[in-house]
Amino acid sequence: MPRVCFTLQVDPDRLDEYRARHTRVWPEMLAALAESGWHDYSLFLREDGLLVGYLVTDDFAAAQAAMQTSDVNARWQAEMAPYFVGLDQGAADRAIRPLDEVFNLEAQLSAERETRLAAETGDTP
Repeated sequence: MPRVCFTLQVDPDRLDEYRARHTRVWPEMLAALAESGWHDYSLFLREDGLLVGYLVTDDFAAAQAAMQTSDVNARWQAEMAPYFVGLDQGAADRAIRPLDEVFNLEAQLSAERETRLAAETGDTP
């Protein structure tokens, strides 16, 4: 299942508020994310406001589109927008630009195992 990572910028003057808002996210927002295909979703926040998001999903575009149709997401995004700086589209979820994955340990270990197994059995990977 593909992994998605992205960054956003939280206003450094509002970090404590931002953290507090995420200690108990609305249950209906949690359900909407899960039902829309956002799995293993985590947010990481640095002291200067750099926010790094990570999730696993079958189809990120479809997962984003599903959230765009959700009323709870519209309410959440409206409440969270003031915490961010530099939003070019007014809502954090619309500003997400996935990063390119350039290294994955498990993928390379798996490829190495396949190559080694192929060499041992005389098959070509």
